Amino acid sequence: MPCGMSLSGICPTEVEVTGVVETDVEADSPIDEEFRFQTVGEQLKAERERLGMSLSDLAGKTRVPMRHLDSIENSDFAALPGTTYTLGFTRSYARAIGLDPAKLNTELRSELAQGGHDGYQVPTQNYDPADPSRVPSRTLAWTAAAVGVVLVAAYLIWRSIAFDGAADVAAPIVKEQAAIAAPAAATAPPAGGEVVLTATDNVWVKIYDADNKRLYENEMKAGDKFTVPANASKPMIVTGRPQMLKVTVGGIAIPPLGEADSTIADVEVSAAALLARSSPPNSPSSEPQSSVSSPGN
Repeated sequence: MPCGMSLSGICPTEVEVTGVVETDVEADSPIDEEFRFQTVGEQLKAERERLGMSLSDLAGKTRVPMRHLDSIENSDFAALPGTTYTLGFTRSYARAIGLDPAKLNTELRSELAQGGHDGYQVPTQNYDPADPSRVPSRTLAWTAAAVGVVLVAAYLIWRSIAFDGAADVAAPIVKEQAAIAAPAAATAPPAGGEVVLTATDNVWVKIYDADNKRLYENEMKAGDKFTVPANASKPMIVTGRPQMLKVTVGGIAIPPLGEADSTIADVEVSAAALLARSSPPNSPSSEPQSSVSSPGN
């Protein structure tokens, strides 16, 4: 505007004009660049350089390929293998240099959305096979699983046929051997063993041998035990309550020595005699007993 047309009638001095120009320059001053928005990649790169780490050092620490780290620093998202991997690599990068992974991932999502990369996925075949973060395709995984199932099924069928055939051949032999061994075990009681008398209630007992030598005489209480000497010559018992005595030979229970509340005397309690009492009449154990008693008659 010409000076004559000024409302105040005063023209601005040259100094004032210069001051306005200087003010405009100050508005574009580099000082304001400190407040300029930094991308996630720039923040990561600045912190990495501050720590004195190279991209090679960082790749070895995070196991993320160096070219992917470089793409993150330069916000070259098109060169990265999709949104999921980009976020994962960035999280590993941030964690390795001590920055907040969650905060940077939030900022990175915003950058991806603004750049049109949100949800972008690179085709699997474009992913470098040498990349340690590579995962197999879904088709390959399903194919491997199917092959594994077929192999397991084939093995189980073969195993079933092989073992069933062996079992069919071996079963008659095992059954025959068991049938032969069973009667022998049933008719062969132990030849001897430790004779133990255990009182189940108060009962008076006297044990003596063939020479009338007293081996034991006492009123036994419930739980009391007496072991008949194995070298005793024809040990015998006298008691008035035989039902109160539990008699075992080598751990095998023997039937009561007499009827309840009836006095018994001169009943032999050696292992051989007691086993003969418990054996069936036609068993081998009972035959010697009858042959021994015949001369006495």
